[in-house]
Amino acid sequence: MRIWLDGALRDADSARVSVFDHGLTVGDGVFETVRTDDGTPFALTRHLDRLAVSARGLGLPEPDLDEVRRACVAVAEANPARLGRLRVTYTGGPSPLGSDRGTDGPTLVVALSEAARRPDTTAVITVPWPRNERGALAGLKTTSYGENVVALARARREGATEALFGNTLGRLCEGTGSNVFVVLDGELHTPPLASGCLAGVTRALVARWCGARETDLPLDVLDTADEVFLTSTLRDVQAVHRVDGRELPGAPGPVTAKAMRVFDERSAADSDV
Repeated sequence: MRIWLDGALRDADSARVSVFDHGLTVGDGVFETVRTDDGTPFALTRHLDRLAVSARGLGLPEPDLDEVRRACVAVAEANPARLGRLRVTYTGGPSPLGSDRGTDGPTLVVALSEAARRPDTTAVITVPWPRNERGALAGLKTTSYGENVVALARARREGATEALFGNTLGRLCEGTGSNVFVVLDGELHTPPLASGCLAGVTRALVARWCGARETDLPLDVLDTADEVFLTSTLRDVQAVHRVDGRELPGAPGPVTAKAMRVFDERSAADSDV
């Protein structure tokens, strides 16, 4: 496997990142996951724009997006895959042991692994730990993912593939690595960014292409929604057939099935929407 590390392609087995890197020691970094189809990244410009927003929010130096784009293309070409997970990681770089950031400059790593197409439907759970919609990291895609690791582990123990969070106000927010949509009386809704959720790339495209409304919703809307689906880079649009103990028979329902079809068609027509 070939990866990009600080300006060049390198063999993964010989590439080295400092043990003092702030991304490793305190989670001081941001990242993006980009889908590749036969070596072509999907929606790369949108992902790079969001990387820059996250870096600014964390106070990291502005990433060189031209270099990041070159790195993504080079890594995708060097690691042929029918369906790939391209991971861009941008950290605070080598730093003192503690929260203070060092002066050596950031670290950029781009790597790719093969991915499998997700099933059309999945099960999710809700978890009792809230997203803090007013926190310093709200809406940023940072490498501080411990909360998500704990929540996803609980979901796996309960036979699900995703855990959904409310926020501190008890409103529906997001999953550990996905956005959530619900269908109410035939209309498609998703939580607003003010809920604390990530501005998902797939979320934005589905909302635009399928006419979803941003709506402030209680977490318990999941108890009554006619349909529920998730969106993310590798899930695309994925129907939910169970929320906690509640079954949603017939998933994907008609609105979800249409969203799945529209997303497949529109994303296939333009790789950099």
